[in-house]
Formats: sequence, structure tokens, C-alpha cells
Amino acid sequence: MTGETWRGNFTFITVNKACFALSGRANHVRSMEQTTLSAGKLWLVGAGPGDPDLLTLRAARLLESADLVVHDGLVGEGVLALIPADVTRISVAKQRSRHTMKQESINELLVRETLAGKQVVRLKGGDPFIFGRGGEELDAAREAGIAVEVVPGITAAAGCAAQAGLPLTHREDASAVSFVAGQCKDLTDQDWSGLAGHGRTLVIYMGLATASAIADKLIADGVSPGLPVAVVERGTTADARVLRTLLTDLGDLIARERVQSPALIIVGKVAARADALDCLGAPGVAAQIRDFT
Repeated sequence: MTGETWRGNFTFITVNKACFALSGRANHVRSMEQTTLSAGKLWLVGAGPGDPDLLTLRAARLLESADLVVHDGLVGEGVLALIPADVTRISVAKQRSRHTMKQESINELLVRETLAGKQVVRLKGGDPFIFGRGGEELDAAREAGIAVEVVPGITAAAGCAAQAGLPLTHREDASAVSFVAGQCKDLTDQDWSGLAGHGRTLVIYMGLATASAIADKLIADGVSPGLPVAVVERGTTADARVLRTLLTDLGDLIARERVQSPALIIVGKVAARADALDCLGAPGVAAQIRDFT
């Protein structure tokens, strides 16, 4: 009986010590979180391609708890609607050759507000590290010594292709995918050899204004003029259009159908698998059908 009582007491004491230890660790973690919060923190958050349902749960929670949200122009209205009314917003929207705020000034803003003790969410369309200049903002935060964390988002290529039923890779058509920016300096001098053609998919961001030059460049590099191309306009939104043609017709398609930004260009055999309107040689036909699904 004594042994049994002793074992019972020993177990009781051990449990108490374990509970005390766990409680102590929990208090320590809370203390660390409170210290971090009081010092301010920056989150580089991906807002996804536009549809608020594609926002990650973590991103949604951060929007609710932020003191300040600094957002791009490509962030969908549905996503912005999730930001509480008492949270300060600053738009740093950028358009071709016209920026609300230069990147250096954005970096300074993020650092300054975080150093002031605020919880700052830098909300970026798509994913922060896919043509979002998130790497530059991360560098600025590190140099300033502020706490920073990156929250990934669904990039436009994945989101728009999924909506269009367009597999970026397919065992029969493509085993490699490349992302490029079509809106860049000295486009003709860029080395795109091997990015498009047999067994490959090429996804072009920000390529509307240079679509004709892109098509000419690829064809000159040996890509077949008859390679399928899909153009996804305002992907994942209610106003989305998916248009399909051939590489040689890309520039003309965008002009005659008056495709507007944001839009994504996907080059490769997989483009023929998209739920899209075939617009080759059919001027204006895309305006008659808006719902491609």
C-alpha cells in the first residue's frame, strides 16, 4: 500500500512539474511575441492573383491585425475589402512608366513605419518573390535590422492557368516551365533561348505592350510560329477572359481584342488545352463571349 501510494504521489508530483514547465514555456513564448509586437514587424504578404478566395488563411489573419497595409494596384478589390476600416492603407500602385511612389521610397516607408513600432503588412499581388520586387524590400528590411517575414501567395501563372483549365506541365506536352517579365529594358538583348518550344511552357508577365516584339523574338530564335498561345486577361476575377491563338498572331490578337492589363501570356503546346475562345483570324469575336467557363 505504501509503495502504491508512493508511486501515485510520485506521478502526481511529476505531472505537476511537467505542467509547470509547459506553463513556463508558454509564458516565455507569449513574452517573446509581445516583445516582437512592441518592436514592430514587417510582413511581405502575397495577395494572390485577384480572387479573395485564393488568399491564404495566414494572409487574411495578418490583414485583420495590421496597423498599416501598404498595397499594390494589382491587389484585388475583394482582398482589400477584407482589411478592417480602422487599419490605415497606403496605395503604392504602379503602372507602366508611371509610379505612385518609387521603389526606394516604398522601402523607406516600410522601414520607417516598422521602426515606429507598427505591424506593417506589405500586400503584393500574386507572390512577393515572383516579379513583385519583394526581394528588394526584404533586403531593405534586413539592412535596417527590423523583424521581417514573408508570407507566400498564389502567383498569377498558377492561379490564372488553374482557372483556365490549362496545365502548365503535362506528361505529353511540357516538363519544364519558365517565368519571364515581358516589360523589361532591352528586350531584344535578353537571352530567352530554350525557354519556349518542344516540351516547354513559357509564361510571360507584363507582356502586353511588347507582345509583337516578344513573338518576333521567339520566332527568330527558332520557335514555331504555329505554337499555341493563350492570353489570360484579369485572371481569377469575374471579368476574366481567356483567348487562344498561335504565336505568329499574338500581337494582332491583343490589338484587335483590346486586351487590357493585367494579363498573362502562356506560350506552349499546353495552351491548346485551355478552356479558351479560339480567336485566330476572328476579329472582335472575343467581345461576344465573356464567360469562358
